[in-house]
Amino acid sequence: MRRRGDWLVDTIASGIEVNIEMKQSWNAYANEHIVIEPGSSGSLSGKSFAVKDVFDIAGYTPGAGNPDWLRTHGPSARHAAVIERLLGSGARLEGTTITDEIMYSINGENAHYGTPVNPKAPGRIPGGSSSGSAVVVSAGLADFAIGTDTGGSVRVPAAYCGIYGMRPTHGVVDVSGLIPLAPSFDTVGWMARDAQTLLDVGRVLLDEKVSNGKREGFSRLIFAQDLWELPDEHSKNVLLRFFPMLQSLAGVHEEVVLASEGLREWMNAFRVIQGLEIWREHGGWVTREQPSFGPGIAERFAWASTLKPEENNEAFARRDRVRVKMEELLGGDAVLVVPTVPAIAPLLQLSGAEVEKRRVQTLEMSCVAGLAGLPQVTVPVIGELGCPIGLSFIAGRNQDLRLLEWVANVVDDRMKQMG
Repeated sequence: MRRRGDWLVDTIASGIEVNIEMKQSWNAYANEHIVIEPGSSGSLSGKSFAVKDVFDIAGYTPGAGNPDWLRTHGPSARHAAVIERLLGSGARLEGTTITDEIMYSINGENAHYGTPVNPKAPGRIPGGSSSGSAVVVSAGLADFAIGTDTGGSVRVPAAYCGIYGMRPTHGVVDVSGLIPLAPSFDTVGWMARDAQTLLDVGRVLLDEKVSNGKREGFSRLIFAQDLWELPDEHSKNVLLRFFPMLQSLAGVHEEVVLASEGLREWMNAFRVIQGLEIWREHGGWVTREQPSFGPGIAERFAWASTLKPEENNEAFARRDRVRVKMEELLGGDAVLVVPTVPAIAPLLQLSGAEVEKRRVQTLEMSCVAGLAGLPQVTVPVIGELGCPIGLSFIAGRNQDLRLLEWVANVVDDRMKQMG
């Protein structure tokens, strides 16, 4: 089932570069007909982008991946801040993209609107919740796409679809006009097929406070032993090939154990705080409207409804400790090298213990940047069966542009040379 929604746009497409039939074949769009011309020329002139269907577009009702959300909300009065900035820099908006329901998943399967087709791994999930955004970029339907990343929702689909993805420092990209999930974790992220475009978009979106200071490479590379225990053997071996090259890029490289108490404890703290914030944001709507949710989403909302802040003080205390630890570890001159996902994308429509195990492992990987509020870039790597996985780099707070430039100008070329 596909929807068109009620919408009002500045420009109706005439002569769209990619025809509508091709766009529809990937099932990635919530509304492929929305086209808005740039407000002026700028550094992104000539580039097209799609946006996850959770951002305000004037006259259009963002659907958040759920028909009951669409039914119970009205059109937006203005564009979200990130869309205004991109249009003002010369980029052309071409379509809104499917998301997991209310952004509360990392799989990318939507029970109402279907699952976007993973161009690099057909028959496997695209990852979520920014599933449609990742697919339109991977399929070449847009030059870049905007998503959101709370617990991995840009990094995971970018890795599964074989593209570059960026989660910025929490708070440095304006979230005005975004349907919230868990505000203390929510970020606006973006994806592209090449590292240079990822950097170009970052130069437009990132707040001025991450534009100053040191801009050369990093002097320390850190490898987290406990994170490297999570990928399957094949994926780990593929990624380990890059270690000697990466070590040559910095004067110091070291191995550490990030979580002496176990990454599961970090992940549990993230899930609890996220669940509390999700229910605070959307519990009233869920209780009032009794929306129809697909498998997994319904259970997560039901669990979130049982959480009480006063019973979970330790989760907040752990987050505070994680932030201090990561700040001390990375400072302004180190990069943490981690796998993005545990393995290639799982097959479609799996269920049961194996799917839950993969979800937990993925959250254990992605919660590090989430809890600490740090920037993370994922770079595509070919894994088992020719399917994509990702190698990630996490930097200190507000080191976003420095990280993007280092990846685009140094790391990416070296990795491509290695194949």
